[in-house]
Amino acid sequence: MALWGGRFTEGPDQRFKAFNDSLPFDSRMAVEDIEGSMAWARAISKAGVLSAEEVERLEKALNELLTEVKADLKAVSEAGDEDIHSYVERRLIEKVGDLGKKLHTGRSRNDQVALDLKLWCRHAVEELRKALTHLERTLVECARRHEGQIFPGYTHLQRAQPVTFTHFILAYVQMFERDYQRLGNALTLMSTCPLGSAALAGTAYAVDREALAVDLGFERATSNSLDAVSDRDHVMELLSCASISMVHLSRLAEDLIIYNSGEAGFIELSDKVTSGSSLMPQKKNPDALELIRGKCGRVVGALNGMLVTMKALPMAYDKDLQEDKERLFDAVDTWHSCLEMMALCFEDLKLRDTNVVKAAKGGYSNATELADYLVGKGIPFRQAHEIVGQAVLYAIAHNRALEELSVDEMEQFSPVIGGDVYECLRLENIINKRNIKGGTAPAQSRLEIEALEKLLAARA
Repeated sequence: MALWGGRFTEGPDQRFKAFNDSLPFDSRMAVEDIEGSMAWARAISKAGVLSAEEVERLEKALNELLTEVKADLKAVSEAGDEDIHSYVERRLIEKVGDLGKKLHTGRSRNDQVALDLKLWCRHAVEELRKALTHLERTLVECARRHEGQIFPGYTHLQRAQPVTFTHFILAYVQMFERDYQRLGNALTLMSTCPLGSAALAGTAYAVDREALAVDLGFERATSNSLDAVSDRDHVMELLSCASISMVHLSRLAEDLIIYNSGEAGFIELSDKVTSGSSLMPQKKNPDALELIRGKCGRVVGALNGMLVTMKALPMAYDKDLQEDKERLFDAVDTWHSCLEMMALCFEDLKLRDTNVVKAAKGGYSNATELADYLVGKGIPFRQAHEIVGQAVLYAIAHNRALEELSVDEMEQFSPVIGGDVYECLRLENIINKRNIKGGTAPAQSRLEIEALEKLLAARA
């Protein structure tokens, strides 16, 4: 059923209809459209448009329809109507007759779709925050299991200083916690209700828009009808959140892919998240992580596409805005599935202790500590830096670690070096010395874990 046609002398070409119709994808907003319709019925009843008995009949029919669409959303998407608004109105008229035609009084599909999409985004935020919380909890559990485990730290993909595996994992928990908070900020920006803005100028009926906003779970009504029907900031905001979080997921995936490689051999992924080769029997490929890394571009692309769609739209509503939904739905689905998959990757992840300790000892990662040792003996840091650089060159030439050099060998670089140097070069001491807020010392990691566990428990 078309919601327009009075001024047309013929129907649309079927090719245009296929090009124009959005029901196959905006059917995902069926629940939101029905929720909005029920609230609108109550609002225009208070404005004198509908009687209490009419509202009761409409709400009964809409609740029946709500149950039906929840049971079979696929049937809705294949119904052949122009969009979800046309579908809901047609089905409502089938249930209550001409009364169903009164519901759209004072309302436009422009403010209707703006409402539906904002409601959908708000519901999506709730589910995404649950998925982020689950991932954070899984990572924190893994971090606690490996407390104190020495791990090589890198800059420029070169071994830099020893850290702990726990410290490495908790770095990503901080990223995902910012994603969680970012979604909270986005939710605040989605707290205004556009319904009642009509096509662009506002409804002509005495609707209490503030009461209507509260009825739909918003904080307040929008302040400008032109902005309300053309605003898709909430879509761009959610896509931005998704893109940033997918970058975090992709970085973590990349790290784990490298650490899982035969060359590193720091971790082993479980059979649950890996696959084999059709040719090479020995292969165990990190496909889950590679897909997460690959899907990052898909989500970032959705954000870029939405920004380009919005960049030159004249006020107020334009059909270009129909392009907001498919990329949004796909990006949110992709992000959600990647959050779940990353959590699964950590459930049975194994750390190869021997390999990581060996790597942490290699690469002269205790060189900075030797420089600090010299500073403690009264040598200026810049001079100490130069001395240790020369010692490292010597050790490389003799294929030995710094701690494998004798005191006599070390003294040729600085006479202040004594037998107490070996204790300071031990990896455990290097790590424990970083006992400052945000540092890699196990004592600091325990405090961080306890704070995160308390935070995540409060959300439950």
